[in-house]
Amino acid sequence: MSTPETPALDTTELERVLGQLVTDMGAAVNGALVLTGMDLGLWRALDGAGPLTVHALADRTGIRERYLREWCSAQAASGYLRYDADTDTFTLSPEQAMAFARADSPVYLAGGYHLISSVFKDRERVTERIRAGEGFGWHEHDPELFTGTEQFFRPGYRANLVDAWLPTLDGVVDRLTRGGQVADVGCGHGVSSTLIAQAFPHSTVHGFDYHDASIARARELAAEQHVGNTEFTVASATDYPGHGYDLICFFDALHDMGDPVGALRHARAALSDGGTVMLVEPNAHDTLTDNLNPVSRMYYAASTMLCTPSSLSQPVALGLGAQAGEHRLAQVAAEAGLGTFRRAAETPFNLVLEARP
Repeated sequence: MSTPETPALDTTELERVLGQLVTDMGAAVNGALVLTGMDLGLWRALDGAGPLTVHALADRTGIRERYLREWCSAQAASGYLRYDADTDTFTLSPEQAMAFARADSPVYLAGGYHLISSVFKDRERVTERIRAGEGFGWHEHDPELFTGTEQFFRPGYRANLVDAWLPTLDGVVDRLTRGGQVADVGCGHGVSSTLIAQAFPHSTVHGFDYHDASIARARELAAEQHVGNTEFTVASATDYPGHGYDLICFFDALHDMGDPVGALRHARAALSDGGTVMLVEPNAHDTLTDNLNPVSRMYYAASTMLCTPSSLSQPVALGLGAQAGEHRLAQVAAEAGLGTFRRAAETPFNLVLEARP
């Protein structure tokens, strides 16, 4: 009896696959070193220092030279530091510093590695839920997820929310300037809530989240920043109190909810006359083919381990996913009675969508 012949391997394709795999393995391991550099103050020590030898960096930080040699070499190989072989020095360029050392930078992304770290911590438990076809609630994750989520999204919100996003919404800035009521649904640690409150001191921002630990942290952060026009309450997206809201916001949260239609239906009922719903969602096209890019790759991975399990853990479990896309989100809004729907703004990471009855 003859057996099927083994197809000939395409060695070029095999090399591409292995090259990508090695690249990704290096990135995964080095992610831990990025966090280690944050914890040890290495990024801050390099920021603005110009070219440094390992010996000079050791003097600045008190860290043993032998460790620093390996850490700096890994960052240079990753493209996160510059290395000069003639002087045997490492330099953190201004552009690299914005991503790794300066927490107030609009492109500071190093803190997002906390989010990735939490995924590895929870991997076994999430895998078992996937095997059983069950969900995994947001509140069940390692607390590092909540820190990472705050640090990943904060720079983009700081850079865009008040100056770029809110002005694209019809009449919202005028209402909030005069004094309005805002609901921030799924507010997490309240970064978005406090930014709006600081920009519009005559308005009151109500932050809602079902996760009590996140609400406690939101209150702490608002107090630390002396923001007095915020109120944070433990409540779900379908039962939070209040009516007459001029703006109801969902910041990177709607797709995590089991019942996004119900959440938007509740928002519609809680709006003031002429009020607006703002959805800030991960940037995505409407087809997988158009989403085969680095940003969507990151979001699909997060959706598999975080967003979809969160949705599937709830009594109503739509499982919208982080890469739903504008067309699908418009369908959800229309089903909730928000028939006026448009893209108001976007960034490489986010879609900003405006919805009205």
